[in-house]
Amino acid sequence: MTCPVIGITSYRETARWGVWDKPADLLPAAYARAVSEAGAVAVILPPGRAEDAATVVHRLDGLVLAGGADIDPRRYGEQVHERTAGWRADRDAWETALLDASDVEDLPVLGICRGMQLMAVRDGGTLHQHVPDLVGHEEHSPGGAHFGVTSVDVVPGTRLAAAVGDKGDVRCHHHQAVAAHPGFEPVARSADGILEGMERPDRAFWVGVQWHPETLEDVGLFRSLVAAASRVTPRRTGPSPSPPGP
Repeated sequence: MTCPVIGITSYRETARWGVWDKPADLLPAAYARAVSEAGAVAVILPPGRAEDAATVVHRLDGLVLAGGADIDPRRYGEQVHERTAGWRADRDAWETALLDASDVEDLPVLGICRGMQLMAVRDGGTLHQHVPDLVGHEEHSPGGAHFGVTSVDVVPGTRLAAAVGDKGDVRCHHHQAVAAHPGFEPVARSADGILEGMERPDRAFWVGVQWHPETLEDVGLFRSLVAAASRVTPRRTGPSPSPPGP
């Protein structure tokens, strides 16, 4: 049996290693480790040209949209909040194109934190630009490199519940959250009402979570993604699709 290949989107940031201090394509190793532990091969996808996304997706069995910087609010028709910063136009465009191509091929997709937010925005949704304005606390992102811990309730009978159960504590690091999510069903919330999980009912596996499952010992959510990817009809031996027209 061929091992599924899962693409994971990544950051392009200035980084320091050895004697170098320059732009680098990077990603926390926890993502690839979780994919590997779930039984698949991880391929890191740096920001690329939107017109190449269909060719890339055609060679994958599944896709993970990783966490990262805020999304440009102009993508969902809002003015920039004073606490919204650091968006990456190249990554926004690249990951949106990957989702477009994945939608065409019904490729299994897992969106994590920013990834869930981009899934909503791509389908016409909007974001709460600063969660503390909404809930009155900063427990979802306590600051610096620290994760917050929140308890989530998951709707029984959903794909997400099958992967992680109906209730549990998760690790989070976000100051934004999904507000409107057309096409997606809300399937998990925290005690303060923040949307923590959503999924598209018309797709075999399009699931977004606001927390960071790659930081947990239980890789059940990644196993569910890999299981869905294993059922994907092999495409890499066929011709690549043509890029979408203007």
